[in-house]
Amino acid sequence: MYRLSLRKRVAIAFAMCVGILSVLWGFAFFAAIKLSEDRVLTSQLQYAADNYPSIALNLTGYEDASSLPESLQEWAKTPPRPGIYEFESEELHVAVISKDEGQYAFVVFDVAGVEAASHEDWWWLLVITGVVGTLGVLGFLLGVVVMRRAVHPVIQLAKAVANIDPERLSADDLKRIEACRLGDDEVGLLAKTIEKALERISAFVERERYFTSSASHELRTPITVITGAVELLEQSKMSVADGKALDRVKRATLDMKTIIEMFLCLAREVDDGQYDESFAVIPLLNKALDQQGYLLNGKSIDIEINDDVAPTVCGHPQAFFIAVNNLVRNAFEHTLTGQGPIAIVLKDHELSITNHVNNDSDVQANAASASQGYGLGLGIVQRLCERNGWSFTLNRDGTHIVASLSWS
Repeated sequence: MYRLSLRKRVAIAFAMCVGILSVLWGFAFFAAIKLSEDRVLTSQLQYAADNYPSIALNLTGYEDASSLPESLQEWAKTPPRPGIYEFESEELHVAVISKDEGQYAFVVFDVAGVEAASHEDWWWLLVITGVVGTLGVLGFLLGVVVMRRAVHPVIQLAKAVANIDPERLSADDLKRIEACRLGDDEVGLLAKTIEKALERISAFVERERYFTSSASHELRTPITVITGAVELLEQSKMSVADGKALDRVKRATLDMKTIIEMFLCLAREVDDGQYDESFAVIPLLNKALDQQGYLLNGKSIDIEINDDVAPTVCGHPQAFFIAVNNLVRNAFEHTLTGQGPIAIVLKDHELSITNHVNNDSDVQANAASASQGYGLGLGIVQRLCERNGWSFTLNRDGTHIVASLSWS
């Protein structure tokens, strides 16, 4: 159980990393200073031991510039300002001391034999680089460990959410988050919000399943009753006008039945494998042409069908029939007398329906009415295609409207 908020934990983790690294760097610099100090003293003592019993002094005082070693006399005539100077080539360090009225004294420190050789400097640089690199790696690893612990609740929540399939929510998905384990900080609040959202979605899915199962029965029952009544009326004697009215009722009932079945299919979350069925295109196309053929009565419009191939489609056959039936109906309904023929071309992976128009104004009028469609409309056709992985396009030019339904 985390008692602190995520923001405070991250701040504390950052402060811990900075503090620990600062202590490590402090110890490293202190050790380097002590080591350098000991090395200088050891070098001076060794230099004195090497010259024993004659103890050579490294420090020499000079009252004026003329008494300095020849290598320094030209430099001393400048004269230099008070301070400390280094001459690497002569291996000398010089301190300039100001006396009365512009007079200067000099203290010369001969570091020959005391200062490290150049090859030793390279070794020391290598050691220091190794230490700095090691501390950097340790600091990085420490930061990773500390920050991982600080943001562990976020990672835990992300993994729990990643394992949830939004397309197929179940009761077990709610147990994956368990917001009570994440505390009362920002992560816990986010987990509780996600948990509540999943509960609402699960409840909605359950209501949807109940509605579709109930609506499927309640909506199909009156359609079945009407269909049975129409069949009984067809067997009785009636006038020509009554027969035409009965045909309209029969067609409307059939259209309503198809629409209800497809809407219920779109509303269901579970498809029961119906979207993986393989079926032939030509029988469904012929069925749509038969159902919508009455729209061409009295229009004297020919239909040109090019069905040299017999393709099969993978998906929901009822959805495919609804889409094709809607496109055929739009083409038949919005084609006026004398504007034919209507061309239907069937390819291995595409079905296209082309109808003619007179001018641009007719194109706009037909397209506007076709976009609304009959019963379903092209918007629903597009949704059916997306649900099944098909592609739907509607192209318009000055003389034609081409509706294409393609599949892979």
